[in-house]
Amino acid sequence: QVQLHESGPGLMKPSQTLSLTCTVSGVSITTKYYAWSWIRQPPGKGLEWMGVIGFDGTTYYSPSLKSRTSISWDTSKNQFSLELSSVTPEDTAVYFCTTGWGGSYFVTYEYWGQGTQVTVSS
Repeated sequence: QVQLHESGPGLMKPSQTLSLTCTVSGVSITTKYYAWSWIRQPPGKGLEWMGVIGFDGTTYYSPSLKSRTSISWDTSKNQFSLELSSVTPEDTAVYFCTTGWGGSYFVTYEYWGQGTQVTVSS
């Protein structure tokens, strides 16, 4: 069984940096050909892909978020993380970590974490 679990703060203030961690069990995050993605869903809106780190450590980001987003991993802990800097209320969303097959041109999203609510408010 592949399981993912997000953790991090639920409340943020504007201008702070959001840090979330996804803990993975059931598979090593370096296993070919898995890709490890962050996706969010603002209230009343659809899912927004934020970025991904591949099994080889290669990262890709949404163009709209690239300047503020960093995805990294700690393979010894089988975790990958998201940092989103300079948050605003528009960053309020449910944040998901997810995994699936990762290739050169696209990824899939087979397994999902439960999601974690992040609210940005002063």
